[in-house]
Amino acid sequence: MIDRSIAISNVYVMLAYACRAIRSEGRDRIEAERFDHLHDLLAEILVRGVGTQVKRGLHRDYLDRRDELATVRGRINTSRTVATRSTTRGRLVCEFDEYEADTPHNRALKSVIVLLIRHGDVDAQRKAALRRLLPYLDAVTLVAPTSIRWDALTYHRSNATYRLLLGVCELVVRGLLPTEDSGSTQLASWVSDEQMSRLYERFLREYYVFHHPELSPAAPGVPWDYDDTTAHGVEQLPAMRTDVTLRSGQRSLIIDAKYYAQTMQVSPWGKSTVHSANIYQVLAYAKNADIRRDGSVSGLLLYARTDAPVQPDLDVVIQGNRIGARTLDLNQPWEIIRAQLEDVVTWLEDSPH
Repeated sequence: MIDRSIAISNVYVMLAYACRAIRSEGRDRIEAERFDHLHDLLAEILVRGVGTQVKRGLHRDYLDRRDELATVRGRINTSRTVATRSTTRGRLVCEFDEYEADTPHNRALKSVIVLLIRHGDVDAQRKAALRRLLPYLDAVTLVAPTSIRWDALTYHRSNATYRLLLGVCELVVRGLLPTEDSGSTQLASWVSDEQMSRLYERFLREYYVFHHPELSPAAPGVPWDYDDTTAHGVEQLPAMRTDVTLRSGQRSLIIDAKYYAQTMQVSPWGKSTVHSANIYQVLAYAKNADIRRDGSVSGLLLYARTDAPVQPDLDVVIQGNRIGARTLDLNQPWEIIRAQLEDVVTWLEDSPH
């Protein structure tokens, strides 16, 4: 199993890198800064992220409203008008759409900001910064944090920047809390491996975006390199989207991030091997991306290290393309984690071409 007790400083850094709400020029300061409590970090993320969102503009949407009005607006609710005897007061009950910021997303933001101010282990300076955000949310209804339906919050182009902000809010409400053990934090049982997997993927990508922009880090799709002369039904081919792709000159490295409880598959006779589907996947990515057929594209499976006795450690050239599998140990001090991430860059630069 993956050790779910991760050094608290590493959780801080993973969140700091993964949360796009934090402006890139502030990430180094967050990495170097000391936080006495996890809520301090989450508050800092919200201070920066919500501040950026305010400058960009809070999300607004058309919301259903009902009110007793002197003039007609929208649709008259006849039954409610009769039931409340509104006409005797010269008024009508109308139902209409209002384009405003009082959306479920902003309600969640406001409720968690207030929760951190009132009950969070947040220092006075950050609480003051959180309070300075509240006037921008004056028109937003304050709701009980326990009433927020996180799975009902939907995202699209106009509010996509809220996704990670509200992920942080969910952590605050549901309880990503430090243990009493010095230097470590226990991920609460509600945090699924799927959620951690998404955090792990985003963390890897954002690390390279910040520290190695010269490698053009991105998560592009890989088109199938099929033969046009015989192609039929190509729309039925599944999409291939990478987690991280790094480029250096003519060389490319496709990284597939894996956060699994079991990093290896074990045969009935006890032999440990890399998961078949994973190796087939990264090989397919590399072969289809290598349109020049010169071996310039490599593929690497990067697993979060577990406590299993055998760990992925593969480096092989298959039909001209370098394919590998290795682990990233998230339970090490940050300096060691960073060295492991930098070693991946060396792996790219050392790839044959």
